[in-house]
Order: sequence, then structure tokens, then C-alpha cells
Amino acid sequence: MIAAGCEAWERADDLAVMGLFEVLPHLPRLLRIRRKLLARVLAQRPDVYVGVDAKEFNLRVAPRLKAHGIRTVQYVSPQIWAWRQGRVRTIGRAVDLVLCLLPFEKRFYDEHGVHAVFVGHPLADQIPMHLDPREARTALGLDPEGTYVALLPGSRHGEVARLSPDFAATVAWLQQQRPGLKFLAALANEGARQTLAAALEAAGVRDRVTLVDGNAQRVMAASDVVLLASGTATLEATLVKRPMVVAYRLSLLTTFLLKTLKLFKAPFFAQPNLLAGRQVVPEYFNDEVRADVLGPAVLTQLERADRDQLVQTFASIHETLRRDASARAAEAIVALLS
Repeated sequence: MIAAGCEAWERADDLAVMGLFEVLPHLPRLLRIRRKLLARVLAQRPDVYVGVDAKEFNLRVAPRLKAHGIRTVQYVSPQIWAWRQGRVRTIGRAVDLVLCLLPFEKRFYDEHGVHAVFVGHPLADQIPMHLDPREARTALGLDPEGTYVALLPGSRHGEVARLSPDFAATVAWLQQQRPGLKFLAALANEGARQTLAAALEAAGVRDRVTLVDGNAQRVMAASDVVLLASGTATLEATLVKRPMVVAYRLSLLTTFLLKTLKLFKAPFFAQPNLLAGRQVVPEYFNDEVRADVLGPAVLTQLERADRDQLVQTFASIHETLRRDASARAAEAIVALLS
């Protein structure tokens, strides 16, 4: 957006907080940003406000702007089909249009009478249908031969901090079982690099893992299997068509509330499983996220006999999501304004 000429008022990373209670220490700063944004937008009176992801933030800004006669759009639906489904009514009141990246999201909104358009996923347009692992390894300066395990511990600080010790312990476990395995990790930012490096050092395997800044797609393409945090990266691994093991950790208090109040409704949390409508890759949550679980799962994914079938499933998902999403999103916004 900045490259296209947009003026950045705040850093998008400043909104990247995950979890129910994890947000509390950041709340004063987030409220300050929201107040400033509302004042500036209301002063400038745009024709439309497009909230991109950042649902907890945007869906509190949108209704205030809508009340002042400004059209509102939410691009990237919150996962209301998975948990806290009652939010669909709040979203319907807050925005004039939801732009959905996934096909089942539009069906959910249709059932609740909320105006939504399935535009496809931008990643599906950007990622080629086939990526050669040898080319990716060469581009990263790696040995083109051998078996590679990719690590992607996430991008948010809390997420990386919660997963890095278990990912590092899994590398140590795999080294004992399969000494010939090679490891590389894609790090979203400097904080993630430092956190994972410290965990690898503590596990005694820092020298076994090649750390790569950014380049997540290429790191996945270079790998034979991916161990990663739940989130958009699981969709990216699906589009790169690599077997994966998905891990997800939340704070104990957030987990307790999710289970006690039965807020989570979806059968899976990993995107490839949700999109396939069945479990095609293993996913592990909280107490299951440990080396003696993740390590065997990685080996199973490396050796799965139905790898070709898995790739075909991923290719079908890729084709479904490949819709020229950015153009379709723009057309839907223009149609709303018309």
C-alpha cells in the first residue's frame, strides 16, 4: 500500500497482538491509535473505509465511521465461523461489505444475511502452482541435496516466544533420530530471529539450523516438510504444496476460557484442514506441542505414502482460491460505492 502511494500514519505491526488476555498490556497504546485514527478519518471524510484484517481494531472503528455516513468494508473476515459466532450480527451492523478470502466464509455470511463477496486469496495469485525445491535451495545458497525440515515459529512476539523452545527441542529430537536431516528457519523479523536463536542455543542445536530473514515462501519451497505456527503460514505452505505439522499455543487463561465457554466451534484450526473439509495434516494445540509429539509427526509427514494425493488436494485448494483477489476486491468496493 505504501508503494502504491498510501501515507502510513501508524505501523501495522503495532496492531499485531494475539489472544484474549494477551492484548491487555497493549490496550492503552491501541486505544490511543484508535482515537487518532478516528479523528483524522472523520476530518477527511473519505467515501469508504477499508479495514484490512486487524479485526478487533477495525470492527471497533467501522461502526463509528458508519454512523457518520462513511461506507465501511472489512477485507479479510474474522474467523467467526470458528469461534464466537454471535459476532456475525455485530459485523453486519458495523460494515456495509465483507470481502472474504475463503469460500465457506461467504456461505456463512449469506446464512446470516450479511453482505459478503468471496474474492479469493491474494497469496493464491502470487504463488506459482509449482515451486521446485532445488531452485529454492540454490537461491538460498543451500546444498541442493538432502532432506530439509523448515521451521516457521510465527511473526508475533508472544507466538514466537511460546513456540520456539518446543521447536528447538523438536530439532534436537529429530537430530537424534535422523542425524542426516537439515534444518532451516524463516524469521519474520529481528525479534523472531533472536528469540528462536536463543531457544536453539539452549537446546544445543543452534549450529544445525540455517536462519533466513523473511523469504518464508522460498524456505517452504526448499523444504521437504514444514513445522510451523498456525495462521496464514499454513495456507502458504498449502499453496507451496508441502506436507506440514501445525502447532498452536495460547496463554493458559485464554485456553481455559475457550474450553470452558466452548467458544471454539470449528473442527480444525489449521487452514489446509478447514479448506479440505477433513484432516489432511496433523495439528497440535498447547500441551500437545512438545518434541516427543512434533518430532514423530514430522517424520510421519516426511514418509507419508500418499504424498502425491496430498499435493493434488493442495493443488485443488490453490485453484479454488486463485481468483485475481485484489482486482475482485477493488471491483466489489467500487460496486458498493456505485
